[in-house]
Amino acid sequence: MNFKHLKKAVTAVAVLALGLTTVLAGCGKQNDTSVKKIQDKKELVVGTSADFAPYDFTIVKNGKQKIVGYDMLLANDIAKEMGVKKVKVVNMAFPSLINELQNKKVDIVMAGMAYTKDRAKVVSFSDPYEPHTSKYDYILVSPKNKDKYKNLAALKGQTLGAQQSTAQEKAAKNQSKAKVVTESSLNTLSQELKNGTIDGIVCSYDNAKAYESEDPSSFAIASNVKFKQGGKEAATRVAVRKDDKALLKKVNAAISKDRKSGKLNKLYQQALKLQIENKK
Repeated sequence: MNFKHLKKAVTAVAVLALGLTTVLAGCGKQNDTSVKKIQDKKELVVGTSADFAPYDFTIVKNGKQKIVGYDMLLANDIAKEMGVKKVKVVNMAFPSLINELQNKKVDIVMAGMAYTKDRAKVVSFSDPYEPHTSKYDYILVSPKNKDKYKNLAALKGQTLGAQQSTAQEKAAKNQSKAKVVTESSLNTLSQELKNGTIDGIVCSYDNAKAYESEDPSSFAIASNVKFKQGGKEAATRVAVRKDDKALLKKVNAAISKDRKSGKLNKLYQQALKLQIENKK
């Protein structure tokens, strides 16, 4: 084969390879069946940690325990966006949620979860969906200590609780000289605060406000102390698997519709009211 023929042969192989790559890429896009799988099984499976009121918490209805909250109300709208009526909720410890999502035990995670760089390496995040975006975290304390702490420096030597693997744990450790203890459940921390074994709990504003509203005799927001939460970490989002781009698109569509219509705030207020009404 002379050089001219060899050059043509190489060019032909290159064109064929390019065409095959394009076809395979197209097939890759078509292989995203994340929405279809949910539609086929006719239910959206949501992973949560039901101790983050008013986002996720439990009530007893007709003698049975039920997981409810702002996340669950929004999850129903996400399911409807895909033409699915049923939402199945799987409750687990907060630190296990990402692993269970990756292991395909759940379709999405909704647990008042915020973006972090480490989480974003293994999952994709939706647009924010909380109605009251705050750039700060707050301390939940006993009402008698509401005005005790004048600033972050005043927390030196105090014992603060934070839910394990959360942005609040990171903020407490990085921005104060307090002793930080962690638990997988906020319910456990709230009981420790009631018992006086810790001095406060670092919470998101919505979470702290919910505890204060539910039980003002036991909980209050420390009025002078704020932990900064910058950028994406200040917003609550839905987590999905990296490859589930079609599902992420549906999730964002549902969030966008509810935000534009004002429904997000209505759902939040509905969840807050339910929490207060079902105080144990």
